[in-house]
Amino acid sequence: MFWIRFRSAIILMIIAITTIMLGGNVLFYTVLAISLIGMMELYRTVKLNKSLLGIVGYVACIALDFMILYHYEEYNMVLFIAFLVVLLLIYVFTFPKYRSEQVAIVFLGLFYVAVMLSYLYKVRVVEDGAYLVWLIFIGSWGSDTSAYCIGMLFGKHKFLPKLSPKKSLEGCIGGVVGAALLGFLYGTIIKNQITGIDNPQIAFVIICGASSVISQVGDLAASAIKRNHDIKDYGKLIPGHGGILDRFDSVIFVAPIVYSLALIL
Repeated sequence: MFWIRFRSAIILMIIAITTIMLGGNVLFYTVLAISLIGMMELYRTVKLNKSLLGIVGYVACIALDFMILYHYEEYNMVLFIAFLVVLLLIYVFTFPKYRSEQVAIVFLGLFYVAVMLSYLYKVRVVEDGAYLVWLIFIGSWGSDTSAYCIGMLFGKHKFLPKLSPKKSLEGCIGGVVGAALLGFLYGTIIKNQITGIDNPQIAFVIICGASSVISQVGDLAASAIKRNHDIKDYGKLIPGHGGILDRFDSVIFVAPIVYSLALIL
């Protein structure tokens, strides 16, 4: 199992590095594909991945991403309202085929997956985006690795044992500290290439530390959804890791944080 996970992680890393370095349409369509797969995995937890409600969710995801690509984001609220109205129309005219909580999950999916992941692309296209986008992975995957190592070495106090029995308080703190240190190191290496942030080292410490906190919340939220629906993984797309949401659960939450803090700092 270790070697399967390791091989999958290497392949995933190569794909991530390649698409992010190329940016542009390559990254856009990659994020769109990941969003659609992630929404499908979420909808599958309530058996709606092939339903009319699910299809409307996928269409809304595609519409949202193309609105971002062509700079029509001022109409996002119109899209969200239209999406909700269509879902409610289907709910009403097919009653009692769907339950209200199923409709809620479909509506949530657009925000939880598509909106949040779209910030991967949005970070890449801002000033210094070619450098800032890597903070998303430092604040998520770097945090995960740091938390795992510190937890294995020093973890004694359980953190939310009913939700995640293997997580420790020491590991959570180690994740934040580790991500902040990685951010400082990254800022030190590329500080001369950054033009839009006055002190990249300090800014990256803040961004990566805050991202680690949010990353761990995202990871726990994904675990809570799986436990509510008695599933181990969201899918089997990535051998040894599960589905897109299993691997990108923390990235989903970190991307908007990096985007917002990078603009502020």
